[in-house]
Amino acid sequence: MKQVVSKTLGEVAAVTSTQRLALMAGRYVGKDDPVMIVRAQSGLPAVGEVLEPFALPPIVAGCMRGSHHAPLMPVGQEAAHPTRFDGPPRVVALGYQVHDGRLVGPRDMFADPSFDPARRRANELFDALRRLGPFEPHRLPLEEMEYTTMPAVAQRLADRWEPLPAAAPVVTAP
Repeated sequence: MKQVVSKTLGEVAAVTSTQRLALMAGRYVGKDDPVMIVRAQSGLPAVGEVLEPFALPPIVAGCMRGSHHAPLMPVGQEAAHPTRFDGPPRVVALGYQVHDGRLVGPRDMFADPSFDPARRRANELFDALRRLGPFEPHRLPLEEMEYTTMPAVAQRLADRWEPLPAAAPVVTAP
């Protein structure tokens, strides 16, 4: 578990549920879809400030069993079920109010149509990455593919690899 503590308030402002399990257990042992709780308002960033980074989908590792890069798509709960090549990976934001010491909600924050451009952009980026085929940068580098059998397959084939010849230098006209 990781947390962010406000220097001003001295209180926890955000906390995550998990890190990459393979790094903790030495091998992939199960699902590691993280949950994050972020506090807003009352001396902390406003709700809109917390959500704004998702208006431009970042490229993350975690698509197709964690073996590929893909854009993180902000979606409402109804659209949180990726089917196309296990992606693009989705992020859902549920908002709660604290009233009389109780959580009231949730409100589906990414169901907001103002995130439609981010969803369109995520699909465009996903299409572009998919067109690259099963190679980097779409696929993660071999050393980061702990969720798949690729490292074991590469190790079994290691004695069969041959170096590529050096490419001739490219000469450009003046």
